[in-house]
Amino acid sequence: MTSEKAYRDQALKLFPWICGRCAREFSGVRLRELTVHHKDGNHGNNPSDGSNWELLCVYCHENEHARMADAQAGGGEKDSVTAPATSKSLAGLAELLKRKPKP
Repeated sequence: MTSEKAYRDQALKLFPWICGRCAREFSGVRLRELTVHHKDGNHGNNPSDGSNWELLCVYCHENEHARMADAQAGGGEKDSVTAPATSKSLAGLAELLKRKPKP
């Protein structure tokens, strides 16, 4: 099993330092506010390719877990507990980075 620090370090190497929900960028001292969220909820599932991780800021991470807890308590949709979030806020990032700035 991989330690929390080890998989966080690995995730920070794999992914851009941007929250996967709110798309805020993090660097320097504020990088500590970026956390690793396990998409399937299993903290023991830490594949080295990062396929079970996403970087979320502490606020969005807390919101994600609160949403899941609400759903388990009957306050949300039945499938929202097992289904990972489908937000893809960084889906177009690669294309945006390829564009040249306009003069």
